[in-house]
Amino acid sequence: MSVRCKFRCTLVSQSLNGFAVHFDPVISGSPENDEFFKYTPTGELKIGPVRPDVAKGFSVGENYYLDISPAPG
Repeated sequence: MSVRCKFRCTLVSQSLNGFAVHFDPVISGSPENDEFFKYTPTGELKIGPVRPDVAKGFSVGENYYLDISPAPG
C-alpha cells in the first residue's frame, strides 16, 4: 500500500546543528486538496537537521508531495 500526501512548507529554520524544514498538510485550494483533507484533517512533518544545500531546496509557502510506501528493513 502507498499513500500520497500534499504538504506546504511553513518554516525553514537554522540552529547550531543545521537546518530544519517544517511542513503542514495542504487542506484546501483545489479539488485534490479538498478530497485529501476530508480523510486527513491534521498532520505535521519536520525534517532535520539537514545540510544547507538541502534546506535551500525548500521554499516557504510551496507545496510538496510526500509519498509513503513500504520499505525493506
